[in-house]
Amino acid sequence: MKHGAENMKYAKSFKEQFTLRSVIIGAIGSVIITTSSMYVALRMGALPWPTIFVAVMSMTILRIMKNTNLNEINVTHTAMSAGGMVAGGLAFTIPGIWMLDQGADVSFMALLAVTLSGALLGVIFTALIRKYFIEGEKLPFPMGIAASETVLAGDEGGEKAKILFSTLGLTAVFTAIRDWFGKIPGAWLPAKLAAKNIFFGLWVSPMAVGIGYLIGPLFTGVWFLGAVISYFFLIPVGVKVGWFADVGVASAFKDSLGIGLMVGTGIGILVKGILPKAKEIYGPMISGRAAKEGGVNMKWVPMGLVAIAFLLTIFTKMGFFASVLTILGVWLTTAMAASITGQTGINPMEIFGIIVLLVVKAVTKIGGVEAFLVAGVVAVASGLAGDVLNDFKSGYILKTDPKAQLIAESIGGIIGAIVSVIVMFVMFKAYGTMGPGTELPAPQAYAVSTMVGGLPNQTAFIAGGIIGLVLYLLNIPGMTLGIGIYLPMFISTTAFLGGLIHLIVSKTKPEWLDKGTIVSSGLLGGEGVTGVIIAIIKVLTMS
Repeated sequence: MKHGAENMKYAKSFKEQFTLRSVIIGAIGSVIITTSSMYVALRMGALPWPTIFVAVMSMTILRIMKNTNLNEINVTHTAMSAGGMVAGGLAFTIPGIWMLDQGADVSFMALLAVTLSGALLGVIFTALIRKYFIEGEKLPFPMGIAASETVLAGDEGGEKAKILFSTLGLTAVFTAIRDWFGKIPGAWLPAKLAAKNIFFGLWVSPMAVGIGYLIGPLFTGVWFLGAVISYFFLIPVGVKVGWFADVGVASAFKDSLGIGLMVGTGIGILVKGILPKAKEIYGPMISGRAAKEGGVNMKWVPMGLVAIAFLLTIFTKMGFFASVLTILGVWLTTAMAASITGQTGINPMEIFGIIVLLVVKAVTKIGGVEAFLVAGVVAVASGLAGDVLNDFKSGYILKTDPKAQLIAESIGGIIGAIVSVIVMFVMFKAYGTMGPGTELPAPQAYAVSTMVGGLPNQTAFIAGGIIGLVLYLLNIPGMTLGIGIYLPMFISTTAFLGGLIHLIVSKTKPEWLDKGTIVSSGLLGGEGVTGVIIAIIKVLTMS
């Protein structure tokens, strides 16, 4: 069999790259990916890139339709993936409103305005920073490279598609048996260990295993180390020797410490990775040299930013000054997201939301709900920019016109904004609550709620912030360590198993690594989409 690249051609014109069918397929794919991503984010508190999933889906569908090319596939999967991180940005911040019992104060239109604004800002700043981070710095964007290799390799025998869709189907059946029929337990939590204040466990979730595999052994190992520190040392030992009065106090300490580590790392990214290079990153924007980058006329950007500020002001109670500060914050955080995503494949969008939220709260008098909305705009924009730059990395390798990708990103992002708000309301309606100890723990949103409602332990947060900053400056993944300290251990354990499987495969059968990536993508898609379908059925059948 010939190599796929020999049978797949490059587009000869813009019209061959950006086609009507690429828009339609990309739009439908964006709905599916957004739906799945919202579920994964609310249940898992982590959201790997859907890039490989959408690359295989786009390639499979377009090959069936015939006469496709590498660039049309690339444009299609750019549109598909855009909604995923829009959903992630929303899920990682806004549920905190319900956790603080302020849900009655936020309307559907306010959340839609926030999500659309974040998506539009993500598109604008992606256009402005794309050339610097992809063509100038040439950051690896590992998922983008993997996606381009997937497309270049082709799928003449349909093997990748068979693996993806069979895995997706089997995982969907498993999820239905577990969550709808209740025949499989959702988690394994040993009572004997819990009696000793050791809250070890295992989440029975294919999705979590897939996430661990995609993230890889290094980051899941550091993630699991954070969990071990929390659940085998801080809580049981701390309570036993009298550092903490009880488990509740110990948990508050470890939560604040973990959040501090993540925020401190975010500040480190700003201090070390962005501010020293501010002139290089932002100089072309300010001078106007970015006006024609990628074939896109950016002279409308100032007017667009003002329009978004008015949109936020009219449909929310943030106020114009807070809206402008939020947009300025997004200007910085999208570059931060691009930098860390390009280097590590991780995009801590909610942490960027928290950083801007703290600044806006310090200089304005916004209310509690509005504070969440600020974080939501920032997280959506940063999530979208970081995610889609993976697709732009693929486009750079495949020589796709950035203008075609930018339009595709806009379409997928806007669809994702609308769908994600609808799905979030459906999920809340179906389960009635969100937060720790519920079916939808939304741990990242809980972190945001602690910043709005008051940190349980300020000393631990400050200490974590300092440690996170130092670790980042030493090139140690403090963000990932903080995630492990903060998240429930049963989630971390299952994700670690996925990373361990990745390590074993890389050592024993390295030629299977790509297949493992596709299987993992199917695990995420199958559980994510099925979970939302179950939630929709619950809402529709409520009396």
